[in-house]
Amino acid sequence: MVQYAVAQKDAEWTLFRDGAPIRRGLSRSAAIELAEMLAFRAEAAGDEVEILIQGYTGEVTERRSGRRRETE
Repeated sequence: MVQYAVAQKDAEWTLFRDGAPIRRGLSRSAAIELAEMLAFRAEAAGDEVEILIQGYTGEVTERRSGRRRETE
């Protein structure tokens, strides 16, 4: 399982892979786009993927290998 997360850290949007930051200083939309591109590549390579995206008010949306659900 590969996990990508888009979250605001230190007043900037950051993309994480498996808990480690891989890109900082992105706009939220650019971070989401990059996470989706990397997730697509990982799925094509046969990995199961989870994407967590923090909203502007702190809520988190989870997408897991093509499925989407809201988490608290």
